[in-house]
Amino acid sequence: MIGPLSRRAALALGAGALAAPLAVTTARARRAYDIRPEPIGDGVWLARGLDEPITAQNGGAIANVVIFDTREGAVLVDAGPSRAYGEALRAAARELTGKPVARVYLTHIHADHVFGAGAFTPDTVWTTAALRDDLAARGDALADAMYRVAGDWMRGTETPAPARAVGAETEDVGERRFRFLPLAGHTGSDLCLFEERSGLLVAGDLAFLDRAPTTPDADLGLWRSALDTLAPISARRLCPGHGPAEAGSRGLKQTRDWLDMIEERIDDGFERGLDVIELMAEPLPAWTDRLAVARYEFARSVMHRLPRLERERLPARSA
Repeated sequence: MIGPLSRRAALALGAGALAAPLAVTTARARRAYDIRPEPIGDGVWLARGLDEPITAQNGGAIANVVIFDTREGAVLVDAGPSRAYGEALRAAARELTGKPVARVYLTHIHADHVFGAGAFTPDTVWTTAALRDDLAARGDALADAMYRVAGDWMRGTETPAPARAVGAETEDVGERRFRFLPLAGHTGSDLCLFEERSGLLVAGDLAFLDRAPTTPDADLGLWRSALDTLAPISARRLCPGHGPAEAGSRGLKQTRDWLDMIEERIDDGFERGLDVIELMAEPLPAWTDRLAVARYEFARSVMHRLPRLERERLPARSA
């Protein structure tokens, strides 16, 4: 019996430390990540995340990772959910480019994007100063949550500690120039990158496409402002944090439409006095049928936003 030992600590000791029901789950989940990057430009590949929630079956491999080839080495934007994913990603990048990884840029704090960074030396991992501080403050709690959900896929995963903070507006890596756009809205720090040679705008989770956005740390006003900042950029292709990379701004529009929809529906439900369960069951617009996990993410947004509205708008009870 595990007793007070955490799921994370039990995995560190090995499968023998797990109780029988957990051992069955672990044995079923213990398999390698299947990373198959697809070309989206000259010397640019996209490792597509699954359009699913994080589960013990998929190991949290639901976020997009972009791989650039440069003379100095491979450049990655995001690193996936676990050390094992990061190791598989490092091997895939080496196979594609014939070079080691020179940079890993992390876009935001969510677990499906950052914990693979532990497979790389800290001096190659870059992000904003705000995200670096946030990882130091919250990273271990997020890792523990991932251990509980994804199980054995997370073995050996620790909170990354990026050694470098993005400070300048641009950085040249080999023949490529990356323009940094430090924004916020999906989380407290969202780093977008525009790579000038390919014309690729990597939007992180400020943009979702054909997959409903997640909102656990969202500030909807800041998120809309960030979308306003991204919209005028003349990109040949937009790569969202989840969903396909494509030309045009469909990802930005679809993300804004979702934010507008959840705000309107949840706020209206609050005004009508609906509780969480009632509001989760409310019908969604027909256009959301085209989005993966729309009902699931709407329910999550209800759980995030409705309690906040109750705290902000309901009169405080006297003692």
